[in-house]
Amino acid sequence: MKKSQDIGLFIVRITIAVPMLMYGISKIIHGISYIEGLLKENGLPSVLAYGVYVGEVIAPILLIAGFRTRLAAVLFASNCLTAIILAQTAAIFSLNENGGWALETLAIYAGISIALFFTGSGKIALSSTHQWD
Repeated sequence: MKKSQDIGLFIVRITIAVPMLMYGISKIIHGISYIEGLLKENGLPSVLAYGVYVGEVIAPILLIAGFRTRLAAVLFASNCLTAIILAQTAAIFSLNENGGWALETLAIYAGISIALFFTGSGKIALSSTHQWD
């Protein structure tokens, strides 16, 4: 792969992983009771709320490091899609106060992580030879 593509993939990984990691750190500090409540409201076991740590802490760290990027991207996208289904379904056809799509941030996160699943991490990564890199 060309060096400029590797740099581009590195920038993309950092650009989506760092902001999501901030959400994860917030949940580490403040807890996941909100997520547990959403799961209970939807008839799901509240223990599944701990999966948010996988999607918002572990997956972003793996993306930043470039380790098992394809796996991390699947986890990351799953986290985004789960958030849309559990908390944002009513906003699917809504606009925000500025006229943009209400779900644009989650959609961008999900779309870019799906793209990373197909591209992999590039060469600027902790690992780039395994099938899940």
